[in-house]
Amino acid sequence: MSYFQRFVVKPGSKVRLRKIDPDFIDKHKNEASALEATKRNAERLRELQELLYAEHKQSLLICLQAVDTGGKDGVINHVLSAMNPQGCKVYSFRKPNSVELDHDFMWRVYRDVPAKGEVAIFNRSHYEDVLAARVHELVPGKILDKRYEEINVIEKHLCENNTHILKFFLHIGKGEQLRRFKIRLDDPAKHWKISENDYIEREYWDDYQEAFEIMLSRCSTKRAPWFVIPANQKWFRNLAVSQIMIEYLEGLNMKFPKPAVNIKKIRKQYYKAKKNK
Repeated sequence: MSYFQRFVVKPGSKVRLRKIDPDFIDKHKNEASALEATKRNAERLRELQELLYAEHKQSLLICLQAVDTGGKDGVINHVLSAMNPQGCKVYSFRKPNSVELDHDFMWRVYRDVPAKGEVAIFNRSHYEDVLAARVHELVPGKILDKRYEEINVIEKHLCENNTHILKFFLHIGKGEQLRRFKIRLDDPAKHWKISENDYIEREYWDDYQEAFEIMLSRCSTKRAPWFVIPANQKWFRNLAVSQIMIEYLEGLNMKFPKPAVNIKKIRKQYYKAKKNK
């Protein structure tokens, strides 16, 4: 079974995160056993992104969601860094500012969707408006319930306009999160990442798990699927995300565009220049 099939949330299914093992590493015993596949995936991702950029007909939007320390930055650094930054951009979605609050909740997403040939990566995303908003009751329930369908409609519109969407939920355990908090406390180079709010939000762990389950269940569609990635082991997380992206991009049957110049003529000019150098 491919990683796409194994980790995708089937449309209409109900997700129960407690039934999904965040320590799952498939057939691999450790990071060393997966190293060759990880390197091969990085090279293939670079090739596929170049093809997407050159073809200039389609775009790719990647959404990353997780609890604090879940590994969003890690995926960007270790998986998506294989891509050429000329055609790949990263956007972070934090608490809405005053300008964003003066618009509908999806407004800030419209600004950053990828153009043809581009890849856009959302570190957190528009889904914050059905996660934190649900947990902290920031909007009335009736409005919140409508947001899931609004998101589905807008993502459908993007897909119909050749923006492909892959959404990854990086699934870690509560104990693993606490272990990663400790690593940040012990490493001065990571102190800048520490926030008191991380511990405050941790008190809402069960509420967030429920909010994630609702999000995954209601907003995984055939054209904009969610994937639940076991992410306690960072190296397996990276391997799984990269493999799913490769499977998806290869399925687009992209082709390099035909040359805009006369290649035979250019070749003659080359050999002439070489002869007279």
